[in-house]
Order: sequence, then structure tokens, then C-alpha cells
Amino acid sequence: MSDKRLPKIAFIGFGEAAEAFAKGWGKDVSAGLRAYDEKCDDPEARVQPEGRAETSGVVLAADRAAALSEAGAVFCLVTADRAVLAAEQAAPHLAPGALWLDGNSCSPGAKRRSAEIVEAAGGRYVDVAIMAPVYPKMHRTPLLVAGPHADEALEFLNTLGMDARSSGIEIGEASAIKMIRSVMIKGMEALTAECLLAARRAGIEEKVLGSLQASNPNIDWPRQAAYNLERMMVHGRRRAAEMREVAITLEELGLPNGLASATADWQQRVGELLLHAGPESYPERADAILKRLDN
Repeated sequence: MSDKRLPKIAFIGFGEAAEAFAKGWGKDVSAGLRAYDEKCDDPEARVQPEGRAETSGVVLAADRAAALSEAGAVFCLVTADRAVLAAEQAAPHLAPGALWLDGNSCSPGAKRRSAEIVEAAGGRYVDVAIMAPVYPKMHRTPLLVAGPHADEALEFLNTLGMDARSSGIEIGEASAIKMIRSVMIKGMEALTAECLLAARRAGIEEKVLGSLQASNPNIDWPRQAAYNLERMMVHGRRRAAEMREVAITLEELGLPNGLASATADWQQRVGELLLHAGPESYPERADAILKRLDN
């Protein structure tokens, strides 16, 4: 990977995705890159971004202005509900022509609102969808990009060795693909919890799993159940925020969103238990969740 053509890079939000990208790029690129995370304003919460920055070589800036100064490309990687606000707060500090790479999991409508803010401030907005968990692939995690500046963004991302492709020239196209796909992916996780936690509680999970296996023999149901529960236990709160954006996406399309809203509730409920996933075992994970749900 060559950094000869790279503009200065900044992060707004320095969570798991930002850390994974920086680690994947390697020290030659990530060392000295600047990031701002609003958790740093909280003495108790700042330990998390500080630890991430230390392991990746990224410098945490004191404020947005310091992080964004002269940055030609900005990765915005905050929680879904903070994406538009992040654009509003960063806009006054954007360098002219800076690429604003909005990788947040929010609705197409939210992406378009952020785009208006960034473009009005002289930036170049790019709708980015992160299409898989960032580990183990890190900076090679598949990305979709959309918008009028997608070609420039692809050139930049390819220079960083990232796995990106265009999904169209309209802002919101990349986000729509991810949001609508999440109805199925995150919904299956919630269905797993509702079905198999009930089966475990009723003492009939072997019969239920056996029936599922007979109907769908290509799926290793105990292993899939363990994985789906782990996703909710570790990432449930973040996935719930995304599913609320999915519900908004469906509403924007004039469609019912009851399943997406119920999925958000399940993801939130399990994520808020703050459980460690532990061994890759459906029974152990199910028992841990059921025990905490009883408290």
C-alpha cells in the first residue's frame, strides 16, 4: 500500500470500525492520523477510545477542529442516531473539498440530510455502507459507496487497499442496500433468540433443533444459534440502533416496519444485559441470557 497520494485522514468517532481500519492500514498509514470521539469528553468513557488509539497509533484530538484541520478525507463512524448531528458539528471545521465518508448505519433519508449539511459546508459527501463485521478482515471489509463523488472515493479507498465498490450515483443507495439486507440478517438473530430461548426455557430445545435441522439440513443450527446469540450479546445495542434506522427506512418506503421494530427491541434487550459471550456454545449462551432476563 502506498501513501504517496493520500490526503490527511481524520476520524469522527473512534470505535471498533475505525480502529479496525487503522490497524488494517498499518503503522505506515495510521501513525499520526487524528481522531475525535465525543466519549473523550467523559472521564469515565474516554478509556475506550484511548485504548483503541494506543493500539493503532492514531492520535486522539482534543476537539473536532483539531481533528479535522487540513484533513482531505474524513471517516465518520459514530452510532446511527448521531450521524446527522456529527455532520452538523463537524461542518464548520471541514477543509474545502474534503471527502466525508459516512459509514454510519442509518437510513437513506438520514444520509441525504447529512449530505446537504456537508455539501453546503464545501465538503464532498459519500454514502458508505460497511457490509460485514470489521473483524477479521479489518480494512478489507467489503464496502459499498454511492453518491456523485463515489468515483473519487473509490480511488481514495483503493489507494488504502480497501475493498470498495460503487452501488450508484444517488446518495442513499448504499445505505438502502445495507438497511434492507439487515431486515433479514438482524431479524434472523432476533428470531433465533425468541425461538430458541423459549425452547430452552420449555426444555424442548433438542426437539425444536431437530425439527429445524430436518427442514433445513444445510444449516448447522446449534452452531448458527450460538453465533447469532453472540452477535446480540456483544453488539446488541449497536445493532438495535441500526434496526431503528431500518424501521425508518421502511417507513420512508411506505411499508410496514413491525418486524424491524421488534428486532430492534430484541437486540436492545439482549445487548443491555452486558454479557460476555463465553464459549461458542448455544446452551451456555442461552442459559446466560435467560438467567439475566429473570433478574
